[in-house]
Amino acid sequence: MVDALLDRGARVRALVRDPQSGRAQALAARGVELAAIRADDPASLAAALTAVEAFSFMTPEANSLDEVEAEIRIGTALVDAAVAARVPHVVFHSVIGADRERGVPHHDSKHWIEEHLRKSGLRATMVRPAPFMEVMAPSVEHGEIVLRLPMPEDAALKMISVRDIGRVAAALLLDTAEAPGGAVELVADELTGPQIAAAFGAHAGLPARYEALPLSVLPNELDRMMFRQFAEAAEHPSDLTVVRSIEPATLDLVEWIRATGWTAPTTVAGS
Repeated sequence: MVDALLDRGARVRALVRDPQSGRAQALAARGVELAAIRADDPASLAAALTAVEAFSFMTPEANSLDEVEAEIRIGTALVDAAVAARVPHVVFHSVIGADRERGVPHHDSKHWIEEHLRKSGLRATMVRPAPFMEVMAPSVEHGEIVLRLPMPEDAALKMISVRDIGRVAAALLLDTAEAPGGAVELVADELTGPQIAAAFGAHAGLPARYEALPLSVLPNELDRMMFRQFAEAAEHPSDLTVVRSIEPATLDLVEWIRATGWTAPTTVAGS
């Protein structure tokens, strides 16, 4: 999102825990103002948000129930700080499906943060990204593109690129666009596993196949619950025009493969 804001000439202030870290210094080198914060210090959070015209935030992705509770605490603290600083507009990076509780703890946490933000009285916009195109990682086996995901073969996975999440969020933050009803699900494409594999295969000029994996291959129950939700979401097709009404240059998967210059892995599995 920083890229999108800087491209639009916006002044950017980043809230960071360690201003001397490599990532923070890289931002500073690009002209981003750094504000040191502590998540457990409300005063530092409110001070960091003083005099900003808008505030966009996301919470750390949780991988355990303890981390889910920590995520909710951080999100709540950031909303409260925005209230204290009287921020005119807040954009929260949530997750697809967070309009209600769905029984996936590390997605429901974002729903609860959304609810806290709604009750805060602040002007708020929720952006709810689908899974990232960047996580698609097909391999090459015996001269064939192979994609494996823990998704049924006939279930269409909703997707969007990280670049386009940033562009849409920046447009909303800078008020060059609006989200209908104050929330938008960020879906740029939805394709089944075989269709995703075929898109990579066509670009590489190789045959392609898809293998649906069992949920048991996932490392924890949170991830298994998440992929069950992705499969259930496939039963409800998205309106792909919504995101493009905000960012017309949003990429579908074929366009993303081409735009990123994706190439098939050079190490051939199984050879």
